[in-house]
Amino acid sequence: MAVVLANKHEKEAVEMRAALCETLMQLAEIREDIVYLDADLFGSSGMKKFAKAYPDRAFDVGIAEANMIGVAAGMSATGKTPFVHSFGPFATRRCFDQLFLSVAYGRNTVNVIGSDPGITALYNGGTHMPFEDVGIMRNIPTAIIVEPTDTTMLRSVVRDLSEKRGLHYIRLKRKTAIKVYEEGTTFTIGKGITIREGSDVTLIAAGIMVSEALAAAEQLAVEGISARVIDMFTLKPIDAELIKLAAAETGAIVTCENHSVINGLGSAVAEVLVQNTPVPMEMVGVRDEFGEVGDEAYLKERFGLTAANIVAKAKAVLARKK
Repeated sequence: MAVVLANKHEKEAVEMRAALCETLMQLAEIREDIVYLDADLFGSSGMKKFAKAYPDRAFDVGIAEANMIGVAAGMSATGKTPFVHSFGPFATRRCFDQLFLSVAYGRNTVNVIGSDPGITALYNGGTHMPFEDVGIMRNIPTAIIVEPTDTTMLRSVVRDLSEKRGLHYIRLKRKTAIKVYEEGTTFTIGKGITIREGSDVTLIAAGIMVSEALAAAEQLAVEGISARVIDMFTLKPIDAELIKLAAAETGAIVTCENHSVINGLGSAVAEVLVQNTPVPMEMVGVRDEFGEVGDEAYLKERFGLTAANIVAKAKAVLARKK
């Protein structure tokens, strides 16, 4: 069961990429099948320590992402468990055919790390800002998609995915995240987490939007509105049962995602609702746009990914509920 911290607004001291490297090194120490591949980004991914400790199991394929996926699929076919990394758009959009055919269709196992999703690409700008990566991966049969909220969750899901077969996509913010969960908390892939109870409206969020949803719930509480908050860290397979329960008990849903509202978290939740428990719903997310350069605060405002936007959508959906 997830244990949520009382103070959920402070950034962690450890970067997400450092937690990733530490976890993979721990796995590699006890498992010879663990290998790591990168597309000329060992510095960016924070995996230089892994490469130094396990030089025969760390491979820099250069700026050749599609080839990297093919190599990883081949390694899987020989019994290895590959983790591969590139920036989100290059790990997904550039590699779609290889991910679909060489990995998923070929029944191989590759753990794909797509870093700096959505606005967290920051000054790398629109070319590196994936608002479509979840949509791409949702179209691949049997793929699992997770977006860890903090380092506690990241460590847990990396260990769990290392034991599973198939194509797995980890949507990873490289640098510091807001701390939400206590150390030692475990998570179940495919199951969302209710991290705040509420009866009037449910806020379903993932990634950096979890802390925004929690802040929005606090603002709504001041106005007498009780908002439930769900961390839907597994984007595929989506936790349909938890969504249906929230819809039945609160009667209104707002999704919150650092991604396009097209074929992301909002679409996945809407698919469940319309087929099972139709209720008023609003989406907070990117509105069919390309990314741009900026810092995180500016980009959150620019694309409407703030607690204030969530509050506004919650009030809008409650008006429709009445």
